Amino acid sequence: MSGSKERRVVVTQRFFDADTMSYLRSNGCEVVVAELPAAQADGGVPHETLRRWLTGASGWIVGHARVSRELLTDLPELQVISRRGVGYDRVDVAAVRDLGRVATIAAGGNDATVADQTIGLMLALGRRFREGQQAMSQGSWAISLGTDLYRKTVGIVGLGRIGRSVVKRLTGFEATILVHAPRHDEELARRSGFEYVGLPEILARSDYLTLHAPLTPDTRFLIREDRIARMKPTAFVINTARGGLVEDRDLLAALTGKRLAGAGLDVFMSESDATYNEVTRQLVALPNVIALPHAGASTREGLNRTNMVAAQCVVAVLNGTPVPPGCVVADGRAVDRG
Repeated sequence: MSGSKERRVVVTQRFFDADTMSYLRSNGCEVVVAELPAAQADGGVPHETLRRWLTGASGWIVGHARVSRELLTDLPELQVISRRGVGYDRVDVAAVRDLGRVATIAAGGNDATVADQTIGLMLALGRRFREGQQAMSQGSWAISLGTDLYRKTVGIVGLGRIGRSVVKRLTGFEATILVHAPRHDEELARRSGFEYVGLPEILARSDYLTLHAPLTPDTRFLIREDRIARMKPTAFVINTARGGLVEDRDLLAALTGKRLAGAGLDVFMSESDATYNEVTRQLVALPNVIALPHAGASTREGLNRTNMVAAQCVVAVLNGTPVPPGCVVADGRAVDRG
């Protein structure tokens, strides 16, 4: 094993497993796991601390920290930024390319985990699990009448790896599956038993609307007041993708105004915009909201898979070998800077 700084890999995430550590070390990497403050992810770590941790590192396995041009400029030896996850809206991909670095995601590592969570949120909302437990904790055995997922209409916005995994799971519920996505694969739709529809139709027909799109300028606030108004008041919104796909203020108003039946939320606007902190607090307090702290990929199995994919990406870039399929989101190595 090489202990040189050229092969140092810094991990700024919790729950980094022993097998992945062993894999990195067996491939000549010195592994440094940053000591994060209690109950804090790396998304809240300031620039100066990140710079101190990463000085001299060749690889960075990152969670939700912002990968800025300024930070990358301060770290000339850093070759690869490997997301333990699939979103990369907090990575300045233009800076990665301009500065000759590589940014990757852990494609395929957490598809099943997030899809399972999505179905779990649908069931928990429809059957009013939270409300039932709250009532029992107060000594009441009164039954809150719920609704089935069985044979309901489920709308899926975005059909990437996680969206496709949700489709597979919904077939067991005999659901009518609608999909809104920028690209259509009619053969996949035929085999999987879903229908492509436009946004107005998916809003109007869905009993459960689940979001699996990336956050881009085109999808920011995809679900907002005027679009919520098109939905059934008995419908549920599930967002396990990215805060910013939903205008949380509008969602809060719709839920408190009984214009939606409930919401399952693993992501929030307040993760990137502190002016939404009070909105998040109010959403979490509602009895018809199931809220989680961006934990969609956080099972032992899911994190072990994404850890390994992220590590494989680091090793491949440092060794100059092919990166696992679908993982590269920005590659500046081949840019002509002459």
